[in-house]
Amino acid sequence: MSLEACRSLVERADIDRFSAAQLGSETAQKTLWPLYALNVEVSRAPWVTQEPMIAEMRLQWWRDALEEIAQRKPVRGHEVTAALATCIGAPEAEQLDRLVQARRWDIYNDAFDDEAALLAYLDDTAGGLMWAGATALGASVDVKNDVLAYGRAVGLARFLQAAPELEARGRRPLVDGRPEAIADLCQRVLAAMPKHVPLKCRLGDDAASVLTEGWQARALLKQAIANPTRVADGALGLSEFGKRWRLLIS
Repeated sequence: MSLEACRSLVERADIDRFSAAQLGSETAQKTLWPLYALNVEVSRAPWVTQEPMIAEMRLQWWRDALEEIAQRKPVRGHEVTAALATCIGAPEAEQLDRLVQARRWDIYNDAFDDEAALLAYLDDTAGGLMWAGATALGASVDVKNDVLAYGRAVGLARFLQAAPELEARGRRPLVDGRPEAIADLCQRVLAAMPKHVPLKCRLGDDAASVLTEGWQARALLKQAIANPTRVADGALGLSEFGKRWRLLIS
């Protein structure tokens, strides 16, 4: 029941990852639903309160739960932690702990110190989530850098889509919001993004399921490169037909 609860949570809160996970093998789904559900819970924790201390406490709760999983201690009662404890070990729990820590940025109004800080945030959130899933599904360490680079690109595409909403909520998401700077950043991240098919082959069937959530990323980054004003306008996105088509061929 906790696995089905995770699936339902992802379906309600993260339809893109839900659509991607449904295409995974049965083995992959047993890992992806808890991982993506954790990501939902952690990513919304900073936004459910106006009090930074309460938000910090919510994130710390998840850090403590991940520590319990890493140390194979009895895990606190929660439908997500119960499912998560059955599919990850200490390395994945430690990776996800970095994801939770990175989400502290979402609590406050401070801008990133520099581009390196923004990229580290993407690596620890989108990249870290992808790598945790890959290792839980049997990926070897030799593909880590490529998976993180793939996740960084996916994370940047999602982050740019969210930028107008972040600004509306008082955050300063971009270190340099000039159109030429956005285009340059997207170009460099896209250039470092590994090709999908070769990386999928290196990962193997189950672990390769983590890549499917990035089915829109390459097209979105190309949009931002061609017309970076789409970011500020909240117009970065694919048509429903384009999304379905890219998902089917991913």
